[in-house]
Amino acid sequence: MKRKYLLYAICVLAGISACSASKKGQGESISDLWKRYDVGIVIFEDKAPQTKGSDIYHRIIPDAESYIKEQARAVLATLYSSPEDSIPPVSKIHYTLEDIDGISAKGGDHGDITIFYSTRHIETSFANNDTIKLFFETRGVLLHELTHAYQLEPQGIGSYGTNRVFWAFIEGMADAVRIANGGFGPDARPKGGNYMDGYRTAGYFFVWLCDNKDPEFLRKFNRSTLEVVPWSFDGAIKHILGDQYNIDELWREYQIAVGDIQV
Repeated sequence: MKRKYLLYAICVLAGISACSASKKGQGESISDLWKRYDVGIVIFEDKAPQTKGSDIYHRIIPDAESYIKEQARAVLATLYSSPEDSIPPVSKIHYTLEDIDGISAKGGDHGDITIFYSTRHIETSFANNDTIKLFFETRGVLLHELTHAYQLEPQGIGSYGTNRVFWAFIEGMADAVRIANGGFGPDARPKGGNYMDGYRTAGYFFVWLCDNKDPEFLRKFNRSTLEVVPWSFDGAIKHILGDQYNIDELWREYQIAVGDIQV
């Protein structure tokens, strides 16, 4: 098992974007910067101990509470420059394993967060007894859901359920954080589409902007929700990169750069 964890770690590190590297103080490492930050109380509850998925999960994640806190700090280091930033406080994360359909989802509000992870999805992901693949998937899913716990939200444009721009930003950023931390495999980027599709389609675009336009883009994009009101994609882009930039033109540039549009 230790050997497999080592191989997994190498795979993850190879896929991490520069966007995930936090600013550091003099002589202070990324881990030092965030290890003192209170990510909230983590309560792990296995609601499906009789399932095969539960048994598999406990074998690959022997200390769930510590593991969740570790990934929470990776999310925070990707979204924020320092613990002194305007971070939504999280008092509790109630993480459950459940024998239900689906993959995972975040619930709760006002710092009292719930996240479920499906033991059925665990079993499906482990179909070929591939521990590395399952560990990789489990971490990636967790990064996505934890982003929802700590990210900022657009102001002045409604809510997640009422405004597609709001929704696309929230889900796009969650996958962007997952991508920036090596949470997807090499063939996970969808081709074509539009940033308004959210999730991976938007996430890979946001990480491309971080890697090619501004290494602080993800942090600035997250913070733009406090500084651009009412919030919009183009308004945030102009606020971060300058008035000469346009979101749709940048999307086209990105599509050409990744080979989805031929010119």
